[in-house]
Amino acid sequence: MRKALWSLSGIALLTSLYAFQRPFRVYPSIERYDDVPLPPDYQEKTEWVQARLMYPEHPDAILGRRYRFGGQMDWTRGATSWTQDYPRADRHFALALRRLTRIHVRSVEQPVNPEDADDIYNWPWLCAGEMGDWKLTAAQARTLRDYLLRGGFLMLDDFWKEEEWDRFMESMRLVFPDRPIVEIENADSIFHTVYDLDDRYQILGEWALRRGGMSYRSEGAVAHWRGIYDDHNRLMVAMSFNSDIGDSWEWADDPGYPEKFSALGIRIGVNYVVYSMTH
Repeated sequence: MRKALWSLSGIALLTSLYAFQRPFRVYPSIERYDDVPLPPDYQEKTEWVQARLMYPEHPDAILGRRYRFGGQMDWTRGATSWTQDYPRADRHFALALRRLTRIHVRSVEQPVNPEDADDIYNWPWLCAGEMGDWKLTAAQARTLRDYLLRGGFLMLDDFWKEEEWDRFMESMRLVFPDRPIVEIENADSIFHTVYDLDDRYQILGEWALRRGGMSYRSEGAVAHWRGIYDDHNRLMVAMSFNSDIGDSWEWADDPGYPEKFSALGIRIGVNYVVYSMTH
């Protein structure tokens, strides 16, 4: 009887969690993706979802392909910097995570607006890209800080050189003004949860390879794996600075994109997800 009651209470908890989650929807992508079909099982309820953080765009954002609604950029409607790599990278990574682990993974991503009431707390994993382009408000930063201190995990990717780092830090200082950003040591368990990843290297984006080598944006940049820890030595924020893991997922099915980048990028993502679910 006790086991039955625990089972029923667990079902009730899951049902209540699903009830408060915002429904899935697709936003316009800055990369003009209009050919990414919805998987037939996209409405399946699962234990893990690739949640992507939506954010306002910095006025000095480097991306030139901006979608305008009524003459104004509106990040809440998509097609600004937070949609870089979206949704192809998310769908590809979800598929890889399904194949490489026993995690029950939803086949589609979940864009999460930090201003959308308490919805952010329904998604214990968040990722974001083009971090040199975000510009959080003080209220959004407070929400994100609370989310992380309550046990959330945030993966940040695809920002390059000091100019973009400085723009990134404008918002990161609002989130954690008193917590240091450190280089993640090779011995940290995040690099060993599934794969041993001591031998990491810079992951170039497809954009950097179009001319057969590094672009001006990546030329001379050195890869860093940085993070922010909580008071219990749990990594809350993992940053891939001077690498483009998002592209390694997005272009994983393209024979023209080097396999070595996708191989490492997917393994890093798998490790980060498993770490986030176990720490």
